[in-house]
Amino acid sequence: MDCLQKIWEHPLYQEHYRKLQKLERERELCCHTLEHFLDVARLTYIYALEEGLSVSRKVIYAAGLLHDIGKDLQYTDGIPHEESSAQIAARILPDCEVSREEQEIIVDLILTHRKKKKACKARLNELFYKADKGSRNCLICPASSQCSWSDEKKNLKIHY
Repeated sequence: MDCLQKIWEHPLYQEHYRKLQKLERERELCCHTLEHFLDVARLTYIYALEEGLSVSRKVIYAAGLLHDIGKDLQYTDGIPHEESSAQIAARILPDCEVSREEQEIIVDLILTHRKKKKACKARLNELFYKADKGSRNCLICPASSQCSWSDEKKNLKIHY
């Protein structure tokens, strides 16, 4: 079985994913769904290709799938979701045909996905941050006026 499918089907991943979907069922603002996870991965991969970075697609997609998986623990226990997601990823990845080096890159991407460029270790981290923010379609969001993001941070125009 493919690494990404193993992540998706991992019992710990599914447990947190189900909890997250239940917690966000009535949420009007951006939700943390599989679509968001895959959008972040796809955008990161495109950005990396455009810049000529030699990065494993598996690493980018694994980070995309896992970067917000601990959001349920932020809601219930107040743990910043980049920390809880990294902890969950560290438990899942050894079961999913991911080398130690790949695991370290994935966990680092998860831990830095909410940090601006200055805090990122590598260009890939910057691209992952950009993809996470760029994956949101604020310009068509019916709850945009309730969002805590400033208008400068919101995606109010179509970019390419």
